[in-house]
Parts: sequence; structure tokens; C-alpha cells
Amino acid sequence: MFNKVLTGAEAFIDWSGRTVSWLSIFLVLVMFAVVVLRYVFDSGSIALQEVTTYLHASVFLVGMAYTMQRDAHVRVDIFYSRFSRQTKAWVNLFGAVFFLLPFMLFISWVSWEYIADSWSVLEGSREAGGLPGVFLLKSLILVMTFLLSLQACTQIARNIEIILYTNSRQGGS
Repeated sequence: MFNKVLTGAEAFIDWSGRTVSWLSIFLVLVMFAVVVLRYVFDSGSIALQEVTTYLHASVFLVGMAYTMQRDAHVRVDIFYSRFSRQTKAWVNLFGAVFFLLPFMLFISWVSWEYIADSWSVLEGSREAGGLPGVFLLKSLILVMTFLLSLQACTQIARNIEIILYTNSRQGGS
């Protein structure tokens, strides 16, 4: 049962990351349109420029957990690559428990009022002709903290499995 929950959480993070990654293609197309409109037709659109901000934020905020799941995040790798699988599991477990989860809790806590205020007025762009959904964009902060916390929990569970499995194999040898 527990393994099904972990697998489901991992599948959800995988799906969200793969889904949002397609926005990168759309981002390139929108940026191309902005450049062509500006430099070829001497025209511009505030809304179209803001779409690039929304897409960029969506890709990064929603894609963080997927990046971590794939172990493609930035890591200061001086010693880590030479560690054994069990030592890597200990490092990842320590990082998730003492750094990632507390930091996600902190980000959620400090951003809650900021996002709630935005929702209370259904905040839109400050620019004339801008997009109306700034409150939705700000909500992606909480989506990011949820997804990264979920990834941290799956990482904790998987690393505990590695540690216990390695210890049981060593004890039985």
C-alpha cells in the first residue's frame, strides 16, 4: 500500500514535469512572435510579453520537483559522485529532512499572505493591456512548495529503503 502511494506520487511529479516542459516550446514561439512583432512590424503587445513571464515561471516553478526527481538539479559535487549508494542515500535523506522540507515550509509560510492578498483583489497586471491573472501566477509558488515537498517525502522514503536494504544485505553476508 505504502509503495503504491510512493509510486503514485512519483508518477504525479513525473506527469507534472513532463506536461509543463511542453510549455517551453510555446515559450520559444511566443518569444519569437514578440521579437518579430517588435523588430519587423514595429509593434508590440504587453499581454504577449507577459505571457512569456507566465510561461517561464510555470516551467521553472512546476518543473523543479521533476528536475529533482531526475537528479538533474544543481549539486555542488566535490565528493558526492565518489560516494557509495548508501552514503548518497544518507546525504539525500539528510538534505531532504533538514534542508528541503523546512525550506519549503518556510517558503509556504512567508508567501501565504502575499498570495492571499493577491487572490483577495484578483490581482491583475499593473500594465495597461496586461494579463489579468497575476494572482494565479503567484499561486504557483504554493504549487512549487507542494510538489517539492511531495518529492522530498518520496526521496526520504526511497533513501530509507536504500539504507535499510543495504544494511540488511551487509548484515546477511
